[in-house]
Amino acid sequence: MSARPAAWVLFLAALFGCLQLANVTGRDTPDSRNYLSYALSLGGADKEEAAGRTIAYVCASRGETASRNHSVDVRRFRAPDPGPEIRDECRGYYDWSVGRRLEAGQTSGWTAPFMSERFMRIFEVRPGYPLLLVPFVTVLGVTWGLWAAGVVVAAAGGVLVFLVLRTVGVPVGLALTGQALYYLLPTGATAMRPMTEGTMMALTLAVLWGCALVLRGRTRGAAGLVGVSLALLFTVKHSQALFLSVCLAGGCGLIGLYRRRAGRPVGAAVKTLLKVTVGAAIGVMLLTRLLPYPSESDSLQDLLTDHFNRPDRERAWWEFLHLELNFWMEWLRRQLAEPLFLALLGAGGWGALRRWPAFGVLLAAAGATGVLSIAAHPDIGIDRLMVMVWLVPVVGVPLLLAEFDRPRRPYPFPSLFGGQPPNPRSSNAGGAKEFAAGPNFHSPVQAHPARPAFEDKAVQADPPPTPVSPAHPLSPSGD
Repeated sequence: MSARPAAWVLFLAALFGCLQLANVTGRDTPDSRNYLSYALSLGGADKEEAAGRTIAYVCASRGETASRNHSVDVRRFRAPDPGPEIRDECRGYYDWSVGRRLEAGQTSGWTAPFMSERFMRIFEVRPGYPLLLVPFVTVLGVTWGLWAAGVVVAAAGGVLVFLVLRTVGVPVGLALTGQALYYLLPTGATAMRPMTEGTMMALTLAVLWGCALVLRGRTRGAAGLVGVSLALLFTVKHSQALFLSVCLAGGCGLIGLYRRRAGRPVGAAVKTLLKVTVGAAIGVMLLTRLLPYPSESDSLQDLLTDHFNRPDRERAWWEFLHLELNFWMEWLRRQLAEPLFLALLGAGGWGALRRWPAFGVLLAAAGATGVLSIAAHPDIGIDRLMVMVWLVPVVGVPLLLAEFDRPRRPYPFPSLFGGQPPNPRSSNAGGAKEFAAGPNFHSPVQAHPARPAFEDKAVQADPPPTPVSPAHPLSPSGD
Protein backbone atom coordinates (compact mmCIF):
# COMPACT_ATOMS: atom_id res chain seq x y z
CA MET A 1 0.00 0.00 0.00
CA SER A 2 1.49 3.36 -0.95
CA ALA A 3 1.76 6.21 1.52
CA ARG A 4 -1.21 8.17 0.27
CA PRO A 5 -3.88 5.41 0.44
CA ALA A 6 -2.49 4.30 3.80
CA ALA A 7 -2.79 7.85 5.09
CA TRP A 8 -6.43 8.06 3.99
CA VAL A 9 -7.19 4.70 5.61
CA LEU A 10 -5.68 5.83 8.91
CA PHE A 11 -7.45 9.19 8.64
CA LEU A 12 -10.87 7.56 8.28
CA ALA A 13 -10.15 5.21 11.19
CA ALA A 14 -8.92 8.09 13.38
CA LEU A 15 -11.93 10.24 12.44
CA PHE A 16 -14.28 7.43 13.39
CA GLY A 17 -12.49 7.02 16.72
CA CYS A 18 -12.77 10.74 17.48
CA LEU A 19 -16.50 10.68 16.78
CA GLN A 20 -16.92 7.89 19.32
CA LEU A 21 -15.80 10.21 22.11
CA ALA A 22 -19.40 11.43 22.17
CA ASN A 23 -20.46 8.10 23.70
CA VAL A 24 -17.79 6.68 25.98
CA THR A 25 -20.38 4.86 28.08
CA GLY A 26 -23.94 3.74 27.56
CA ARG A 27 -23.19 1.07 24.94
CA ASP A 28 -23.24 -1.97 27.22
CA THR A 29 -25.84 -4.72 27.15
CA PRO A 30 -26.67 -7.32 29.82
CA ASP A 31 -24.11 -9.66 28.26
CA SER A 32 -21.34 -7.04 28.52
CA ARG A 33 -21.05 -7.62 32.28
CA ASN A 34 -20.17 -11.26 31.67
CA TYR A 35 -17.40 -10.49 29.19
CA LEU A 36 -16.01 -7.70 31.38
CA SER A 37 -15.89 -9.84 34.53
CA TYR A 38 -14.27 -12.60 32.45
CA ALA A 39 -11.55 -10.19 31.29
CA LEU A 40 -10.93 -8.86 34.79
CA SER A 41 -10.56 -12.41 36.12
CA LEU A 42 -8.10 -13.22 33.34
CA GLY A 43 -6.19 -10.08 34.35
CA GLY A 44 -5.68 -11.43 37.88
CA ALA A 45 -8.65 -10.09 39.84
CA ASP A 46 -10.47 -12.41 42.22
CA LYS A 47 -14.20 -13.02 41.99
CA GLU A 48 -15.18 -10.27 44.44
CA GLU A 49 -12.98 -7.65 42.78
CA ALA A 50 -14.06 -8.62 39.26
CA ALA A 51 -17.71 -8.52 40.29
CA GLY A 52 -17.32 -5.18 42.10
CA ARG A 53 -15.58 -3.39 39.23
CA THR A 54 -18.05 -4.78 36.72
CA ILE A 55 -21.04 -3.74 38.84
CA ALA A 56 -19.58 -0.24 39.22
CA TYR A 57 -19.20 0.14 35.46
CA VAL A 58 -22.61 -1.29 34.56
CA CYS A 59 -24.51 0.75 37.12
CA ALA A 60 -22.65 3.97 36.32
CA SER A 61 -23.51 3.45 32.65
CA ARG A 62 -27.17 2.86 33.45
CA GLY A 63 -27.30 5.94 35.65
CA GLU A 64 -25.75 8.12 32.96
CA THR A 65 -28.12 6.72 30.35
CA ALA A 66 -31.08 7.46 32.60
CA SER A 67 -29.85 11.03 33.10
CA ARG A 68 -29.49 11.61 29.38
CA ASN A 69 -32.93 10.19 28.66
CA HIS A 70 -34.44 12.30 31.43
CA SER A 71 -32.90 15.51 30.08
CA VAL A 72 -34.85 15.20 26.82
CA ASP A 73 -38.08 13.83 28.30
CA VAL A 74 -40.75 16.39 27.44
CA ARG A 75 -42.87 15.60 30.51
CA ARG A 76 -40.20 14.94 33.15
CA PHE A 77 -37.15 17.07 32.27
CA ARG A 78 -38.14 19.63 34.97
CA ALA A 79 -38.03 16.96 37.68
CA PRO A 80 -34.85 16.02 39.59
CA ASP A 81 -32.31 13.88 37.77
CA PRO A 82 -33.05 10.19 38.45
CA GLY A 83 -29.58 9.05 37.35
CA PRO A 84 -27.92 8.86 40.80
CA GLU A 85 -30.89 7.04 42.28
CA ILE A 86 -30.94 4.48 39.47
CA ARG A 87 -27.19 3.96 39.84
CA ASP A 88 -27.52 3.32 43.57
CA GLU A 89 -30.47 0.96 43.10
CA CYS A 90 -28.53 -0.96 40.44
CA ARG A 91 -25.51 -1.34 42.72
CA GLY A 92 -27.66 -2.44 45.61
CA TYR A 93 -29.40 -5.11 43.57
CA TYR A 94 -26.25 -6.57 42.02
CA ASP A 95 -24.29 -6.47 45.29
CA TRP A 96 -27.07 -8.50 46.87
CA SER A 97 -27.66 -11.01 44.05
CA VAL A 98 -24.01 -11.62 43.18
CA GLY A 99 -22.99 -11.73 46.83
CA ARG A 100 -25.69 -14.29 47.54
CA ARG A 101 -24.43 -16.56 44.74
CA LEU A 102 -20.82 -16.20 45.85
CA GLU A 103 -21.76 -17.14 49.41
CA ALA A 104 -23.64 -20.17 48.03
CA GLY A 105 -20.42 -21.40 46.44
CA GLN A 106 -20.96 -20.36 42.78
CA THR A 107 -17.31 -19.47 42.27
CA SER A 108 -16.27 -21.77 39.43
CA GLY A 109 -15.18 -20.45 36.05
CA TRP A 110 -13.93 -17.02 35.09
CA THR A 111 -17.13 -14.96 35.03
CA ALA A 112 -18.78 -13.35 38.02
CA PRO A 113 -22.05 -15.12 38.95
CA PHE A 114 -24.56 -12.59 37.63
CA MET A 115 -26.90 -15.40 36.57
CA SER A 116 -27.30 -19.12 37.16
CA GLU A 117 -24.34 -21.42 36.64
CA ARG A 118 -26.08 -23.04 33.67
CA PHE A 119 -26.39 -19.69 31.92
CA MET A 120 -22.86 -18.53 32.73
CA ARG A 121 -21.45 -21.67 31.09
CA ILE A 122 -22.49 -20.21 27.73
CA PHE A 123 -19.97 -17.39 28.23
CA GLU A 124 -17.24 -19.51 29.78
CA VAL A 125 -16.60 -21.13 26.37
CA ARG A 126 -15.99 -17.74 24.70
CA PRO A 127 -12.54 -16.65 25.92
CA GLY A 128 -11.51 -14.83 22.72
CA TYR A 129 -13.12 -11.45 23.33
CA PRO A 130 -12.24 -11.28 27.07
CA LEU A 131 -8.61 -12.05 26.19
CA LEU A 132 -8.70 -9.12 23.76
CA LEU A 133 -10.01 -6.85 26.53
CA VAL A 134 -7.35 -7.77 29.11
CA PRO A 135 -4.57 -5.34 28.01
CA PHE A 136 -7.03 -2.48 27.50
CA VAL A 137 -8.79 -2.71 30.87
CA THR A 138 -5.48 -3.38 32.65
CA VAL A 139 -3.78 -0.27 31.27
CA LEU A 140 -6.67 2.15 30.80
CA GLY A 141 -9.17 0.98 33.39
CA VAL A 142 -12.63 -0.39 32.79
CA THR A 143 -14.42 2.57 31.21
CA TRP A 144 -11.73 3.83 28.86
CA GLY A 145 -10.38 0.33 28.29
CA LEU A 146 -13.70 -0.91 26.92
CA TRP A 147 -14.04 2.23 24.79
CA ALA A 148 -10.52 1.92 23.37
CA ALA A 149 -11.00 -1.77 22.62
CA GLY A 150 -14.18 -0.94 20.75
CA VAL A 151 -12.42 1.72 18.68
CA VAL A 152 -9.57 -0.62 17.79
CA VAL A 153 -11.89 -3.47 16.83
CA ALA A 154 -14.20 -1.24 14.76
CA ALA A 155 -11.28 0.54 13.07
CA ALA A 156 -9.68 -2.80 12.22
CA GLY A 157 -12.91 -3.95 10.60
CA GLY A 158 -12.95 -0.89 8.35
CA VAL A 159 -9.30 -1.41 7.37
CA LEU A 160 -10.08 -5.03 6.48
CA VAL A 161 -12.95 -3.87 4.26
CA PHE A 162 -10.44 -1.66 2.43
CA LEU A 163 -8.02 -4.57 2.00
CA VAL A 164 -10.75 -6.89 0.74
CA LEU A 165 -11.91 -4.36 -1.85
CA ARG A 166 -8.38 -3.61 -3.03
CA THR A 167 -7.71 -7.33 -3.37
CA VAL A 168 -10.71 -7.78 -5.66
CA GLY A 169 -9.50 -4.94 -7.86
CA VAL A 170 -11.54 -1.95 -6.70
CA PRO A 171 -9.93 1.51 -7.10
CA VAL A 172 -8.59 3.21 -4.01
CA GLY A 173 -11.39 5.76 -3.84
CA LEU A 174 -14.12 3.14 -3.86
CA ALA A 175 -12.20 0.97 -1.38
CA LEU A 176 -12.15 3.96 0.97
CA THR A 177 -15.89 4.30 0.33
CA GLY A 178 -16.33 0.74 1.57
CA GLN A 179 -14.34 1.52 4.70
CA ALA A 180 -16.51 4.58 5.32
CA LEU A 181 -19.67 2.52 4.81
CA TYR A 182 -18.49 0.08 7.46
CA TYR A 183 -18.21 2.95 9.93
CA LEU A 184 -21.47 4.66 8.92
CA LEU A 185 -23.80 1.67 8.67
CA PRO A 186 -24.90 -0.37 11.73
CA THR A 187 -21.68 -2.39 11.46
CA GLY A 188 -19.69 0.48 12.98
CA ALA A 189 -22.06 1.13 15.88
CA THR A 190 -22.34 -2.59 16.62
CA ALA A 191 -18.57 -3.07 16.52
CA MET A 192 -18.17 -0.35 19.17
CA ARG A 193 -20.36 -2.13 21.71
CA PRO A 194 -18.60 -4.21 24.41
CA MET A 195 -19.81 -7.43 22.84
CA THR A 196 -18.37 -10.14 20.60
CA GLU A 197 -20.00 -8.91 17.36
CA GLY A 198 -17.25 -6.42 16.49
CA THR A 199 -14.51 -9.04 16.82
CA MET A 200 -16.62 -11.54 14.92
CA MET A 201 -17.08 -9.11 12.02
CA ALA A 202 -13.36 -8.33 11.92
CA LEU A 203 -12.44 -12.02 11.82
CA THR A 204 -15.12 -12.73 9.21
CA LEU A 205 -13.66 -9.97 7.05
CA ALA A 206 -10.20 -11.48 7.57
CA VAL A 207 -11.59 -14.80 6.29
CA LEU A 208 -13.08 -13.02 3.26
CA TRP A 209 -9.76 -11.31 2.61
CA GLY A 210 -8.03 -14.67 2.68
CA CYS A 211 -10.63 -16.11 0.30
CA ALA A 212 -10.08 -13.23 -2.12
CA LEU A 213 -6.31 -13.76 -1.98
CA VAL A 214 -6.73 -17.48 -2.66
CA LEU A 215 -8.94 -16.75 -5.65
CA ARG A 216 -6.22 -14.37 -6.86
CA GLY A 217 -3.70 -17.22 -6.80
CA ARG A 218 -1.91 -16.66 -3.46
CA THR A 219 -2.94 -20.07 -2.25
CA ARG A 220 -0.44 -21.02 0.43
CA GLY A 221 -0.30 -17.99 2.73
CA ALA A 222 -3.90 -16.95 2.12
CA ALA A 223 -5.26 -20.39 2.96
CA GLY A 224 -3.39 -20.13 6.25
CA LEU A 225 -5.03 -16.75 6.87
CA VAL A 226 -8.45 -18.33 6.36
CA GLY A 227 -7.67 -21.21 8.71
CA VAL A 228 -6.16 -19.06 11.47
CA SER A 229 -9.04 -16.58 11.31
CA LEU A 230 -11.59 -19.37 11.62
CA ALA A 231 -9.65 -20.80 14.58
CA LEU A 232 -9.66 -17.41 16.32
CA LEU A 233 -13.34 -17.04 15.53
CA PHE A 234 -13.95 -20.35 17.31
CA THR A 235 -12.54 -18.86 20.52
CA VAL A 236 -14.79 -15.80 20.20
CA LYS A 237 -18.05 -17.62 19.40
CA HIS A 238 -17.97 -21.20 18.20
CA SER A 239 -21.42 -21.04 16.57
CA GLN A 240 -20.26 -18.24 14.24
CA ALA A 241 -17.18 -20.26 13.30
CA LEU A 242 -19.40 -23.22 12.46
CA PHE A 243 -21.89 -21.12 10.48
CA LEU A 244 -19.13 -19.39 8.50
CA SER A 245 -17.28 -22.62 7.74
CA VAL A 246 -20.43 -24.39 6.58
CA CYS A 247 -21.65 -21.44 4.50
CA LEU A 248 -18.28 -20.92 2.80
CA ALA A 249 -17.98 -24.64 2.10
CA GLY A 250 -21.45 -24.58 0.57
CA GLY A 251 -20.49 -21.55 -1.52
CA CYS A 252 -17.35 -23.26 -2.81
CA GLY A 253 -19.44 -26.32 -3.64
CA LEU A 254 -21.87 -24.19 -5.65
CA ILE A 255 -19.01 -22.55 -7.54
CA GLY A 256 -17.47 -25.93 -8.35
CA LEU A 257 -20.79 -27.41 -9.44
CA TYR A 258 -21.57 -24.47 -11.70
CA ARG A 259 -18.15 -24.60 -13.33
CA ARG A 260 -18.40 -28.33 -13.94
CA ARG A 261 -21.82 -28.00 -15.53
CA ALA A 262 -20.45 -25.23 -17.72
CA GLY A 263 -17.61 -27.50 -18.86
CA ARG A 264 -14.95 -25.51 -17.04
CA PRO A 265 -12.37 -26.75 -14.50
CA VAL A 266 -13.22 -26.16 -10.87
CA GLY A 267 -9.84 -24.55 -10.22
CA ALA A 268 -7.18 -25.15 -7.59
CA ALA A 269 -8.23 -22.06 -5.60
CA VAL A 270 -11.81 -23.25 -5.10
CA LYS A 271 -10.61 -26.74 -4.16
CA THR A 272 -8.22 -25.28 -1.59
CA LEU A 273 -10.94 -23.15 -0.01
CA LEU A 274 -13.31 -26.11 0.03
CA LYS A 275 -10.74 -28.25 1.88
CA VAL A 276 -10.01 -25.53 4.45
CA THR A 277 -13.65 -24.70 5.18
CA VAL A 278 -14.83 -28.32 5.32
CA GLY A 279 -11.94 -29.15 7.63
CA ALA A 280 -12.80 -26.17 9.84
CA ALA A 281 -16.47 -27.19 10.02
CA ILE A 282 -15.57 -30.75 11.00
CA GLY A 283 -13.07 -29.48 13.56
CA VAL A 284 -15.62 -27.15 15.17
CA MET A 285 -18.21 -29.92 15.45
CA LEU A 286 -15.70 -32.35 16.96
CA LEU A 287 -14.41 -29.84 19.51
CA THR A 288 -17.88 -28.84 20.64
CA ARG A 289 -18.67 -32.50 21.26
CA LEU A 290 -15.41 -33.36 22.98
CA LEU A 291 -15.27 -30.24 25.17
CA PRO A 292 -17.97 -29.32 27.74
CA TYR A 293 -19.72 -26.87 25.43
CA PRO A 294 -23.45 -26.09 25.80
CA SER A 295 -25.60 -28.11 23.42
CA GLU A 296 -28.25 -26.94 20.98
CA SER A 297 -30.86 -27.94 23.54
CA ASP A 298 -29.28 -25.65 26.14
CA SER A 299 -29.36 -22.74 23.70
CA LEU A 300 -32.99 -23.46 22.91
CA GLN A 301 -34.03 -23.60 26.55
CA ASP A 302 -32.09 -20.40 27.25
CA LEU A 303 -34.19 -18.67 24.57
CA LEU A 304 -37.56 -19.98 25.72
CA THR A 305 -37.09 -19.83 29.52
CA ASP A 306 -35.77 -16.26 29.88
CA HIS A 307 -32.18 -17.39 30.47
CA PHE A 308 -33.19 -20.37 32.62
CA ASN A 309 -35.26 -18.27 35.02
CA ARG A 310 -38.30 -20.44 34.23
CA PRO A 311 -38.76 -24.20 34.04
CA ASP A 312 -37.57 -25.97 30.89
CA ARG A 313 -40.11 -26.28 28.12
CA GLU A 314 -41.28 -29.79 27.32
CA ARG A 315 -42.21 -29.05 23.71
CA ALA A 316 -39.27 -26.76 23.09
CA TRP A 317 -38.76 -27.47 19.39
CA TRP A 318 -42.44 -27.04 18.57
CA GLU A 319 -42.54 -23.69 20.40
CA PHE A 320 -39.29 -22.69 18.70
CA LEU A 321 -40.70 -23.33 15.22
CA HIS A 322 -43.84 -21.39 16.12
CA LEU A 323 -41.72 -18.45 17.31
CA GLU A 324 -39.51 -18.74 14.22
CA LEU A 325 -42.46 -18.37 11.86
CA ASN A 326 -43.86 -15.42 13.78
CA PHE A 327 -40.45 -13.76 13.88
CA TRP A 328 -39.83 -13.83 10.13
CA MET A 329 -43.33 -12.61 9.33
CA GLU A 330 -42.92 -9.65 11.67
CA TRP A 331 -39.35 -8.99 10.51
CA LEU A 332 -40.43 -8.90 6.86
CA ARG A 333 -43.34 -6.60 7.70
CA ARG A 334 -40.99 -4.14 9.38
CA GLN A 335 -38.47 -4.29 6.55
CA LEU A 336 -41.11 -3.62 3.92
CA ALA A 337 -42.24 -0.57 5.88
CA GLU A 338 -38.66 0.82 5.71
CA PRO A 339 -36.96 -1.08 2.87
CA LEU A 340 -33.58 0.66 2.98
CA PHE A 341 -31.84 -2.45 4.29
CA LEU A 342 -33.39 -4.67 1.61
CA ALA A 343 -32.43 -2.17 -1.11
CA LEU A 344 -28.83 -1.97 0.09
CA LEU A 345 -28.68 -5.74 0.42
CA GLY A 346 -29.92 -6.22 -3.14
CA ALA A 347 -27.51 -3.60 -4.50
CA GLY A 348 -24.56 -5.10 -2.65
CA GLY A 349 -25.34 -8.64 -3.70
CA TRP A 350 -25.83 -7.64 -7.32
CA GLY A 351 -22.62 -5.64 -7.39
CA ALA A 352 -20.53 -8.45 -5.91
CA LEU A 353 -21.96 -11.13 -8.21
CA ARG A 354 -21.63 -8.89 -11.25
CA ARG A 355 -18.07 -7.77 -10.58
CA TRP A 356 -16.63 -11.17 -9.58
CA PRO A 357 -19.17 -14.01 -9.34
CA ALA A 358 -16.93 -16.40 -7.38
CA PHE A 359 -16.16 -13.83 -4.71
CA GLY A 360 -19.77 -12.66 -4.75
CA VAL A 361 -20.93 -16.15 -3.80
CA LEU A 362 -18.48 -16.24 -0.87
CA LEU A 363 -19.56 -12.76 0.27
CA ALA A 364 -23.19 -13.89 0.21
CA ALA A 365 -22.17 -16.98 2.20
CA ALA A 366 -20.55 -14.79 4.86
CA GLY A 367 -23.65 -12.61 5.01
CA ALA A 368 -25.84 -15.69 5.37
CA THR A 369 -24.26 -16.36 8.76
CA GLY A 370 -26.21 -13.39 10.08
CA VAL A 371 -29.44 -14.99 8.91
CA LEU A 372 -28.48 -18.26 10.61
CA SER A 373 -27.58 -16.46 13.84
CA ILE A 374 -30.91 -14.70 14.12
CA ALA A 375 -32.74 -17.84 13.00
CA ALA A 376 -31.10 -19.75 15.85
CA HIS A 377 -32.16 -17.05 18.33
CA PRO A 378 -35.28 -15.36 16.88
CA ASP A 379 -35.56 -12.38 19.22
CA ILE A 380 -37.03 -9.38 17.40
CA GLY A 381 -35.43 -7.02 19.91
CA ILE A 382 -31.82 -8.08 19.24
CA ASP A 383 -30.79 -6.60 15.88
CA ARG A 384 -27.07 -7.15 16.46
CA LEU A 385 -27.39 -10.88 15.81
CA MET A 386 -28.06 -10.12 12.15
CA VAL A 387 -25.24 -7.63 11.73
CA MET A 388 -23.21 -9.98 9.50
CA VAL A 389 -25.74 -9.46 6.72
CA TRP A 390 -24.67 -5.81 6.56
CA LEU A 391 -21.27 -6.93 5.26
CA VAL A 392 -22.93 -7.61 1.91
CA PRO A 393 -23.81 -3.95 1.22
CA VAL A 394 -20.61 -2.72 2.89
CA VAL A 395 -18.44 -4.70 0.44
CA GLY A 396 -20.91 -5.10 -2.42
CA VAL A 397 -22.00 -1.49 -2.98
CA PRO A 398 -18.44 -0.32 -3.81
CA LEU A 399 -18.18 -3.29 -6.19
CA LEU A 400 -21.39 -2.12 -7.88
CA LEU A 401 -20.07 1.43 -8.13
CA ALA A 402 -16.85 0.06 -9.63
CA GLU A 403 -18.88 -1.27 -12.55
CA PHE A 404 -19.88 2.29 -13.46
CA ASP A 405 -16.33 3.50 -12.96
CA ARG A 406 -14.90 1.36 -15.75
CA PRO A 407 -13.55 3.32 -18.74
CA ARG A 408 -15.48 3.04 -21.99
CA ARG A 409 -14.04 2.24 -25.40
CA PRO A 410 -13.97 5.40 -27.53
CA TYR A 411 -14.96 3.35 -30.60
CA PRO A 412 -16.99 0.15 -30.52
CA PHE A 413 -14.81 -1.80 -32.96
CA PRO A 414 -11.22 -0.64 -32.45
CA SER A 415 -9.73 -3.48 -34.49
CA LEU A 416 -12.04 -3.16 -37.49
CA PHE A 417 -9.69 -0.80 -39.28
CA GLY A 418 -6.55 -1.88 -37.49
CA GLY A 419 -6.46 1.02 -35.02
CA GLN A 420 -8.35 3.76 -33.29
CA PRO A 421 -9.55 7.02 -34.78
CA PRO A 422 -6.90 9.66 -34.15
CA ASN A 423 -7.54 12.34 -31.60
CA PRO A 424 -8.67 15.54 -33.37
CA ARG A 425 -6.89 17.62 -30.71
CA SER A 426 -3.56 15.90 -31.32
CA SER A 427 -0.95 16.95 -33.85
CA ASN A 428 -2.40 14.47 -36.34
CA ALA A 429 -5.25 16.75 -37.40
CA GLY A 430 -5.04 15.56 -40.97
CA GLY A 431 -5.56 11.99 -39.81
CA ALA A 432 -8.74 13.03 -38.07
CA LYS A 433 -10.06 14.54 -41.29
CA GLU A 434 -9.17 11.41 -43.24
CA PHE A 435 -11.03 9.25 -40.73
CA ALA A 436 -14.06 11.53 -40.91
CA ALA A 437 -14.08 11.12 -44.70
CA GLY A 438 -14.22 7.32 -44.39
CA PRO A 439 -11.74 4.46 -44.62
CA ASN A 440 -9.35 4.09 -47.51
CA PHE A 441 -9.29 0.51 -48.73
CA HIS A 442 -6.39 1.11 -51.16
CA SER A 443 -3.69 1.54 -48.53
CA PRO A 444 -2.85 -0.26 -45.33
CA VAL A 445 -4.03 1.46 -42.17
CA GLN A 446 -1.32 2.29 -39.66
CA ALA A 447 -2.04 1.20 -36.10
CA HIS A 448 -2.39 4.05 -33.68
CA PRO A 449 0.72 4.22 -31.49
CA ALA A 450 -1.15 5.06 -28.29
CA ARG A 451 -3.68 2.29 -27.78
CA PRO A 452 -5.25 2.63 -24.32
CA ALA A 453 -4.14 0.25 -21.61
CA PHE A 454 -7.67 -0.92 -20.94
CA GLU A 455 -8.01 -2.62 -24.33
CA ASP A 456 -8.19 -6.37 -23.87
CA LYS A 457 -5.41 -8.62 -25.05
CA ALA A 458 -7.45 -10.07 -27.85
CA VAL A 459 -7.95 -6.63 -29.36
CA GLN A 460 -4.31 -5.70 -28.85
CA ALA A 461 -3.27 -8.86 -30.67
CA ASP A 462 -5.37 -8.07 -33.73
CA PRO A 463 -3.02 -7.50 -36.73
CA PRO A 464 -3.71 -4.66 -39.15
CA PRO A 465 -5.88 -5.79 -42.10
CA THR A 466 -4.28 -6.83 -45.35
CA PRO A 467 -4.43 -4.07 -48.00
CA VAL A 468 -7.27 -4.60 -50.45
CA SER A 469 -6.21 -4.95 -54.09
CA PRO A 470 -7.86 -2.70 -56.75
CA ALA A 471 -9.54 -5.73 -58.29
CA HIS A 472 -11.34 -6.54 -55.07
CA PRO A 473 -15.13 -6.25 -55.39
CA LEU A 474 -15.17 -3.75 -52.48
CA SER A 475 -12.76 -1.48 -54.39
CA PRO A 476 -14.32 1.53 -56.17
CA SER A 477 -12.50 0.58 -59.34
CA GLY A 478 -14.13 -2.82 -59.28
CA ASP A 479 -17.65 -1.46 -59.67
